[in-house]
Amino acid sequence: MTGFAGVMALVLAEWITGAAAFTWLTPLWNEARRTHFRVFGLVVTPLIALPLWITAAAGAVPGDDAGRWAVLLAAATFAASALSTLALLLRGEVLGRIFGFLTVAAGAATLAVMAATGEGSYALNLFQLAAGAAFLGSVFAGLFLGHWYLTDRKLTRRPIERITTYAIAASVVAMIAIVSDGFAASETTSTSLNPLLTAGALAPWIALGSAFTTLVICVLVRSALRGDRPSAVQSATGFYYLAVITALTAEVAVRVRFLD
Repeated sequence: MTGFAGVMALVLAEWITGAAAFTWLTPLWNEARRTHFRVFGLVVTPLIALPLWITAAAGAVPGDDAGRWAVLLAAATFAASALSTLALLLRGEVLGRIFGFLTVAAGAATLAVMAATGEGSYALNLFQLAAGAAFLGSVFAGLFLGHWYLTDRKLTRRPIERITTYAIAASVVAMIAIVSDGFAASETTSTSLNPLLTAGALAPWIALGSAFTTLVICVLVRSALRGDRPSAVQSATGFYYLAVITALTAEVAVRVRFLD
């Protein structure tokens, strides 16, 4: 993987895998209405899963086996997400859930292959991508879930409190992953992304600052949810808007160095 497309493919793979995992592998299926999962699929399939496939294909290095497998698995992730959404729209709940699980599996496999495209040890690369998936996925799931309380008044606070706990923990792990990559200046093939991210050793500091900001925001979300009024969830959702922006900034910044 190389260039701007390669960086975005890494970030999108983290995003769809984490978001799908926190949607399908948590007790949410037994807590939220099925419409939640239909709308989730309608959002992430065209806006995250499809761009993942496109950017993976654009960023793959010809002749590189890891890049070729990354494209194939990105396509599988998109297909699984699309089939899950289609099945749910046709009221096939069991089949939709199965394809939801397959979306998580295909996304995880995509990250596992993409870990081989970066510099450094495979184990460290995989840890960094897994941490990024948990980080991006948890804050996106929190944002998406926060909006759902506007339509499902019977939904308890348990799901959003749980995802906020995950987001706080994932923010800490993401900061550890960023630090594990070091702060030395490095050359990058992704110079077209943003001049600030390719200036010396600035990228990891931007990533660390953004991840720390995300952690602070998630703590504020936790504080906002202590209130009993419905407006408490609305306030938490507003904070999650900021968290998605800072988390995405952190991951883009640190992934610029991944393909050095």
